[in-house]
This record gives sequence, C-alpha cells and structure tokens, in this order.
Amino acid sequence: MNNVFKDIDAYYTGKIRKYGAIPKGVDWNDEESQFIRFEQLSKVIKDSNFSINDIGCGYGVYSKYLDSLGFDNFNYTGYDLSREMIHNANKMYGKSNISNPTFSKIKSLKEVTKSDYSVASGIFNVKMKFSNAEWLSYILDTLENINEKSKKGFSFNMLTKYSDKELMRGDLYYADPLFFFDYCKRNYSKEISLLHDYDLYEFTILVKKV
Repeated sequence: MNNVFKDIDAYYTGKIRKYGAIPKGVDWNDEESQFIRFEQLSKVIKDSNFSINDIGCGYGVYSKYLDSLGFDNFNYTGYDLSREMIHNANKMYGKSNISNPTFSKIKSLKEVTKSDYSVASGIFNVKMKFSNAEWLSYILDTLENINEKSKKGFSFNMLTKYSDKELMRGDLYYADPLFFFDYCKRNYSKEISLLHDYDLYEFTILVKKV
C-alpha cells in the first residue's frame, strides 16, 4: 500500500500545484459535477447532528457543500495524503462557519479518527501505472479501513464499467457496480444502496449500518 499511497500523493499534489484550488486541481471537470457527486454521497446521512470524515478531501470543498444543506450541527474532518491539498483546504475553508472544520494530512487511513459517517469521492478512479488486480486490492483494503472508522455508515463513488468504450482511458479504473454492491452487502451491512441513475459515468454505493 505504501507505493500506492506515494503515487496517489504525487499525482494529486501535481494537480493542485498546476491548477490550484479548483475542480481541475482534484482532477474533476467542474464544480457542477462535483456537487452532483456530493448530493449522492450525502444520502448516507440520516441525522441532523453527526460527525463525518471526508476521505481524500482535496481542498475541502465538500465542507462547503455540507454547510449549504443547513444541518443543525455537524463535525467535519477532512483527510488527505497530500500536504498541498491540506494547505489549500485550511486556507479556503478552515475558518468557515461549519461546525468544527478540521483538515489533516495523513500517511494512511490508520490515522483517521472514528466518526458517524465517512464519504470518499474519486479516490478509486485514477489507477495510474497499477494493474487492475493491484488497484482492486487497494480499493478493498481502503473500504475495510473506512468501514472500521464509520459507526453509522459510509459512501463512496467509482467510475462505472458501463461507460462508453470509446471514452475509457487506460489509466483509470472502471468498476463493476454489481460486484461492489454484493461485496458491501456481504461484508458491511444488510442496508446497501447502489445509485447509478445520475448523469455521470459513475455510481455511488451507500452503506447504512443503523
């Protein structure tokens, strides 16, 4: 996993340095698609008062989205492998009016504090030089860690294998949504939702524990 984490750090640090704290700085096309993803991921939240971990938080824009939803009270913590991402997150949103925003640079998910919920947006998409088998191993290991750190549930998104063939790239990982639905159902909870009905070439899995 150390080699994977090192390459992920280098990849996204390069993006934020090149583009700055905008969607392209975290390898997304625009803020509109970012917020579509956030809407899906946030469907795992059942409470108005909660704590939430943003795994692979980038420059922290999900905290802005949560703030706009008007929850009564919540505690947000963003985690990222990239020190550059955390620097930008603190600069942009560290003093925002959401409840207790915190952004932390980590070396592995072992450093993440347990919370009610966790979300992970885009962290499984760019496999770079790694084989599909190596990347799947990284994904399953990461999901295991996220599950351990999430008391009430978690959500994540992935590019779908049902993407248009002519648009698929060799450095990206296109997942089978049915495999991950089944995997989460068997390993994490009886209450699993597969969202594959929004206008992006991806899907979102919701794992609700209580």
